[in-house]
Amino acid sequence: MAQTKSNQVRSEISRRKLIDSLFAILGLLMIFVATFILLGLILQIVIEGIPRLNPQFFTSFPSRKAENAGILSAWVGSSLVMLVTAVAAIPIGVASGIYLEEYARKNWLAAIIEINVTNLAGIPSIIYGLLALGLFVYRLELGQSILTAGLTLALLILPIVIVTTREAIRSIPTSLREAAFAVGATKWQTVWDHILPYSLGSILTGIIIGLARAIGETAPVITIGALTFIAFLPDSPFNSTFPYFPLQNTFPFFNFQQFFAWLNAPFTILPIQMFAWVSRPEQEFQINAAAAGTVLLMMTLGINGLAIYLRYRLRQGIKW
Repeated sequence: MAQTKSNQVRSEISRRKLIDSLFAILGLLMIFVATFILLGLILQIVIEGIPRLNPQFFTSFPSRKAENAGILSAWVGSSLVMLVTAVAAIPIGVASGIYLEEYARKNWLAAIIEINVTNLAGIPSIIYGLLALGLFVYRLELGQSILTAGLTLALLILPIVIVTTREAIRSIPTSLREAAFAVGATKWQTVWDHILPYSLGSILTGIIIGLARAIGETAPVITIGALTFIAFLPDSPFNSTFPYFPLQNTFPFFNFQQFFAWLNAPFTILPIQMFAWVSRPEQEFQINAAAAGTVLLMMTLGINGLAIYLRYRLRQGIKW
């Protein structure tokens, strides 16, 4: 009887091991197929776009002639929009994550906030575009500007930053907090001097991945009225002559209005420029779109590479 039961156990273990192996093989096969298709699409875009990449392509405005068209206004607009996005989303997102994880009471209100923040991370981006259209464009009258686009994308990645910050802080061992409290540190000293340095690598990784998502978004900025053809750049915040900073004779001596005038400028971004070229029937414009897509891929891969490097360096610093 015992021998029969032992054989049944071995048979069940063998069956489950076989199922596990088959599931692992199926998973690897699906990953391989998805990766192969993705690499094929990327290679096609890069091969078509690389011949068009030259200094003129980066320093020229869009044109009705494909051979003269460039992405100057698009990559400048993308850079400025991402700057506003980072300035708006990072401080609020990190501070919110710290508060919810370290200071907020664990009650029903905190649970509702946590559920809503998690759900907001999965909402389609077009919803944020409609929200920004009603709030920033019509209600606050910020117009179809770089500031509106940056705030819209900041709303888009804000839940990602909050969730990433909370997960990074939550992964810190409780013993570290207890050790800080044992030597007389306050709550804020514990968070600032101990919790944040150890979790900074993971927080930065989440922030940069969120920015990498935002740089490729098209639906929200189209909804708020981004231009598809723009042949000028926003006003420069600096002067062409010494002392280069915008000054004035009256108080305040620094001309803030001139320095931040670019925030109210109309804009376009790389994904919209690609969309405008793809919609054209001429083959030359398709090549331009592939070149712009190659630049966008390089920017995205660069941002993700920066996240990996910063995480590695910060973890090495902690080990030292």
